Amino acid sequence: MGIVKISDQMHENLRLASNALSRSINSQAEHWMRVGMLAEMYPGLDHREICQMLVRAELAGGLDVALAARGELDKVATTAPARAGKQH
Repeated sequence: MGIVKISDQMHENLRLASNALSRSINSQAEHWMRVGMLAEMYPGLDHREICQMLVRAELAGGLDVALAARGELDKVATTAPARAGKQH
């Protein structure tokens, strides 16, 4: 874990979004980073498709950046079986 310095305005945006979406500020920031990273890696996908990819990746065991960078995340995420009984 590290410290990321962001502007006061971005912190306020995170605070507002996290409250609206019932997430912690850190969880909201991490969500935006995941979506943004995948948007850069897969520019042809829209937000809905990226969110679906994140759900499939979670079912497959979590987001693997190495697979995403190689363009293989969508293959694994669509073929992996759902894990039963996963708890958060």
